[in-house]
Amino acid sequence: MTRFGLVAAVLLLCGWAVPAVAGLRLLMFEQPGCIYCARWTEEVGPEYPLTDEGRAAPLTRIDLHADLPEGVRITTAPLFTPTFVLLSDGVEVGRIEGYPGEDFFWPLLAGLIRQAEPPGG
Repeated sequence: MTRFGLVAAVLLLCGWAVPAVAGLRLLMFEQPGCIYCARWTEEVGPEYPLTDEGRAAPLTRIDLHADLPEGVRITTAPLFTPTFVLLSDGVEVGRIEGYPGEDFFWPLLAGLIRQAEPPGG
């Protein structure tokens, strides 16, 4: 079993399933030469759209120095890459700064998505 599979199994057993939340999107701020961005792309990128997290919060990659997409509001500009910003209806509701490795990335993201779930949702 892959590390991702093991982590996913543990999360499901603990009741940490990712809720379906309308209007969520994950921005990944990156820049050329970022070795941690490359690591994320290699370790997580291919499976991301196939996961509950990827379906709950589709990924949009954006260059660190690019303008924000229309209608996006974040609390502060990211200073380094990768920075993952979870948006709900275009407004930042959480972020992960840096890439802690796939074993930590998945539970951190799942927690952000759960926190974004509306009360009673």
